[in-house]
This record gives sequence, C-alpha cells and structure tokens, in this order.
Amino acid sequence: MQYTILGRTGLRVSRTAFGAIPIQRLSVEDAGALLRKAYAGGINFIDTARAYSDSEEKIGAALGEVRAELVIATKSHGKDAAEVREHLATSLRNLRTDYIDIVQLHNPETLPTADDPRYQVLQEAKAEGRVRHIGITSHRLSVAREAVASGLYDTLQFPLSSISSAEDLAIIEDCRQHNVGLIVMKALCGGLLTNAKAAFAFLRQYENAVPIWGLQLERELDEFLALEADPPALDDELWAVIERDRAELAGDFCRACGYCLPCPMDIPIPMAARMGLLLRRMPFQQFLAESWQQNMAKIESCTRCNQCAARCPYHLDPPRLLRKMLEDYREFAAGARV
Repeated sequence: MQYTILGRTGLRVSRTAFGAIPIQRLSVEDAGALLRKAYAGGINFIDTARAYSDSEEKIGAALGEVRAELVIATKSHGKDAAEVREHLATSLRNLRTDYIDIVQLHNPETLPTADDPRYQVLQEAKAEGRVRHIGITSHRLSVAREAVASGLYDTLQFPLSSISSAEDLAIIEDCRQHNVGLIVMKALCGGLLTNAKAAFAFLRQYENAVPIWGLQLERELDEFLALEADPPALDDELWAVIERDRAELAGDFCRACGYCLPCPMDIPIPMAARMGLLLRRMPFQQFLAESWQQNMAKIESCTRCNQCAARCPYHLDPPRLLRKMLEDYREFAAGARV
C-alpha cells in the first residue's frame, strides 16, 4: 500500500481509500468483514457521511478497536448550526470515537464563509478536539475553486475521473498550490466506468489526489488491493480505454451539481438523471417508493424547453438522459417486483 500526505492536514492516508456509500446495502456482518479486510490490506482512510444511513454505524462496529490507526472522514448536510451540531454528535456516537479526523460540509449550494453558523459549529468542535480538520464537498466547480482559495477548508472532495474535462482536472493543481487535501469522489463515475485498472492508473498520476473507491463486494476490494500491490503504468493500452470511455460515456454522466434547476415541470433532474446508478449503488428500495415513482413519472411531462441543457456546465442533454433513465427505472422496478 502506498501512502501520501493529505495536504495541510498532515494526515498520512492510503492512496486507495474506502468509500462507504455501498456498504449500506450489506449486512452488519458482511460490511464488517469487508472493512476489516480493507484495513488488513493497508487501507487506513475511510470516507462516509451522516446521509449514508447506517454506514457510520457499520464502520464503528467493525473498526472501533483500531480507531487510532484510521483516518475517518464524514460529512454533515445540515442546513443550520443546530443540525450540523446534531449530525456531529450522532457521527461521533455511531463511529464509536471521541474525535473525527475530517468533517466535511456536504455539497452546500454556495460556499459557507467563516461567519456561517455551520462553519462556526465545526470550528468550535475543532477547538474542543472533537474535529481535527474541516473540509467541504462539492459538485460545483465554482464552489470548489472558491473553497480552495478561501483558506477556510483543509480538504476538498470533488468528482474527478479519467473522463473529466481539463477544466475540472485543473482543480488538482489548485489544491496542490494551496496545500488543500484533495479527496476524489466518483472516480468510476458512479459505475459508468468499468475498467478499474484504467481509472486507477489515470488518477495515480497525481500525487495529491486521493480517490475514495466505493466498495461493496470482496472482489472489488481484491481488485484495488491488487492494483495497489502492483500499480499499473498509464500506457498506450490504458489510454486507448480512456479515450474510448470519453467518447462513449462523457455525455451521459450527471454530476448532480444542480445547475439545471429549477425545472418548470418540477422534475428532480439531478437525482432522476442518474437514477440508474442510484438503483444499483445504493439501497434501491427507497427509490421504488410511491414518492419516487411519482417523481420519475414527471419526466413524461418534460416539454424539452432545454433550460436545463442551457445551464448544464457539462454540456449534457438532460431531457434525453431523463427519458433513458425513466425507461431503465420502469424495467428495474418491474424486475424488482417479480
């Protein structure tokens, strides 16, 4: 296992990190076995969030005895100081720890400044020793850039992959220059990229970029541990895979940045446009509830006004993607009920 220093945090983290969204779908026993195997393989950096249902609890149950040897990052999506404070207390309890290495404000629409009550809660917790470092996650490049330059955040978590644009990839150098720890999410584009070797080799170019791979199956963990044991060179063969992925997939990956909203027909575009991924990477039952059936049915009312397409910084065609997701959703739902 290779390790790197996560920016100005000074934290020594494994360059392969464990993304804990998918373990929501595992039993406590199976999640525990996967987490312990990851730790035994040298992975010491685990990323979770208050929004990931029982993910924190499973981490605490599996790895509480080796807490001091881990770097744990979690997130609060709290809308005000009281909610962030409540989330922090819950996370500490679930993770069975008296401190969290990195607490990240979870994808706020605009950058919380130093006088924002949410930020101040984390500053107070840092002064008390319950939080070691304050980070932020974002799907918006403008917010990410502002966060890096602000000096307020020790880490940034941002979606990057082998199909990212040059504009997005420039945030890697921004983080290096400002000594901000860069945590990379969506390195497999939520499952759109299927060649882990190519995805791994692409990001391994950047010493300061630490991808968190969402792991659910033991074979997935084994694959990344094998890649760590013998890191592949980014050769012509892998570049060919990447170029093919860029040509075939870049147009279909919704980053859930929210720039497309509001929709005149009230379609929840950022969620609906990646519904196929959500059904397969998270507990799918929640998305088959009546409320989500109604939300997805709103796609039928799309008038192709293209306001969403005009706002999309990634130049997607949301109306086309939404129709594709609706068809997939109904096929998945029919199969799930069999």
